[in-house]
Amino acid sequence: MDDFMFRFLISNLLLCGIIGVLLLMKRILKNSLSSRMQYNLWFLLLGLLAVPFMPFRFIKLSELFVWFKNQNLISSFQTNTALNPSASTNIAHGKNWMEDFTLSVNKYFPPIIGYFLFALWILGIITMLLFFIKSAFRLRTLKKSALPLQNPKVHQVYQRCLKDTGITKNISVYSTVFLKSPVIVGVFKPCIYLPIHLISDSKEEDIRYMLLHELQHYKHKDGIVNYLMSLAGIVYWFHPLVRYALKEMRNDREIACDTSVLKMLKADDYVAYGNTLLNLAGKLSLTPHPFVSGISGNMKQMKRRILSISSYEKPTAKKKRKSMFSFLLASFLILGFAPFVSTYAADKDLYLWDTSAKNCSKLHLSNYFEGYEGSFVLYDLKNETWKIHNKKQAVLRIAPNSTYKIYNALFALETGIIKPESSLIEWNGTSYPFEAWNKNQTLQSAMNSSVNWYFQSLDEQLGAVSVQAYLHKIGYGNEDLNSDFSSYWMEASLKISPIEQVELLTKLQQNSLNFTEENMKAVKDAIHISSSDLGDFYGKTGTGRVNGQDINGWFIGFVENPNNTYFFATNIHAASHASGIIAAEITLSILADMNIWKP
Repeated sequence: MDDFMFRFLISNLLLCGIIGVLLLMKRILKNSLSSRMQYNLWFLLLGLLAVPFMPFRFIKLSELFVWFKNQNLISSFQTNTALNPSASTNIAHGKNWMEDFTLSVNKYFPPIIGYFLFALWILGIITMLLFFIKSAFRLRTLKKSALPLQNPKVHQVYQRCLKDTGITKNISVYSTVFLKSPVIVGVFKPCIYLPIHLISDSKEEDIRYMLLHELQHYKHKDGIVNYLMSLAGIVYWFHPLVRYALKEMRNDREIACDTSVLKMLKADDYVAYGNTLLNLAGKLSLTPHPFVSGISGNMKQMKRRILSISSYEKPTAKKKRKSMFSFLLASFLILGFAPFVSTYAADKDLYLWDTSAKNCSKLHLSNYFEGYEGSFVLYDLKNETWKIHNKKQAVLRIAPNSTYKIYNALFALETGIIKPESSLIEWNGTSYPFEAWNKNQTLQSAMNSSVNWYFQSLDEQLGAVSVQAYLHKIGYGNEDLNSDFSSYWMEASLKISPIEQVELLTKLQQNSLNFTEENMKAVKDAIHISSSDLGDFYGKTGTGRVNGQDINGWFIGFVENPNNTYFFATNIHAASHASGIIAAEITLSILADMNIWKP
């Protein structure tokens, strides 16, 4: 949750810039965009406000096709297998076992701050909801007190207005003493409410203009828009620019409705319509209800509307085309920001796994993961079958931590920085908290003890450009190096899903990554743990430690025997004690109960 709040804050900073760009474009294209198109631009902002909460990232069309296919194929998990855990397997830290040493990553956004901000945000939402609930009750009181329209002259004017606007729906009209301005309320059963004092004091022409304005609100479905704007106001209650943008959207909506009315009138009636607003300005007031649309507004808004009316000309076909082109141009530029908002605010980065040609089945292994949110992926090479516990987590990309060292070593071997027979790097004398790190290292010893400085040295010699090229070559997760180059794989930008881990291990074991066979073998030898009558066991742990707490545990590898090879990836999450060793213990228990490997 703290991570989401951090990203949500970044997305809100981006929204400030987007709103600024939108306001600037409206000003630049003011003479090209019609009033209705200027109003429609605000719907792009409403869409962008929803992006941070969408449970998916923006994807390419090719990925969208894969996603669509998977909707019918995810159910192809044909069998449900449940295992009961046997006694916990104790891992002996012998010379052949991987040591799970890791350093803590200090994040400058402490979790407690994230939870505090989340609580504050929710408290503000609750407060706003109470305000809207109160407004809904006041609106309900208004409806109960209103009476059906009795004035026959006004009723005749209303019927003509319905005919002029082409509206066939029977919209009820009521009179009330509790309003100063006419409004239209409702989506499925809309009703127009007219203040009694306006019915008695206004001219027939003024009432006609007011009714035409309210009917334009209905015609353009502004009742639905009211609810969307109210929802945005509730969620973004803290954002001053969002509140300002919603206010401007309401102003532009009234101008757009004025323009729609003017299109129905003759040129000689434009002045009369403007005079109606001027004459009624002293009697009108802002509507007290967020769910209604009306002709009301303050004097500043009225001034903008009068200026818009005085300069109005019925659009020609050329102006309509120009307005549409300008709108599409502005839309293209504004929607171009959507992926950035999604990248920073989305809480999940999912691997869109194509299951169309795969034989998959579900595993029910919750008993093995008590106290952890985790997943287990097993691939049977001979039978080409996948067995997965918690597919939702299995496609979730997360930091690889020390499991990445498998490929880090492969890159260095391929470029000749180290060689299978000559991989020694001398210790520079820096004191580390683990005794095993404070000495010269070979690839085998560095992999066994998960020595960070050894692999960071390889990265320094490789360079960011080379590492990025290799990540792209093998398709490693999200291929993202946009963080500190010394720790991009440690709870930072680089992420990979458990399923992708298994897919890459399969390519590694089969020598299909297009690397030198000798180098592939050297990496496999470096992660070899033990041998038995069941075959050879390979694996690598990884632990994500943030602010002193182990929050992300990995164990990946494969069991190789003469008849078959099984590839696996286990990942666990928790607020603490989620280490690679725990992930390895869970894995060994599962593999033992499946008769794949027993220590």
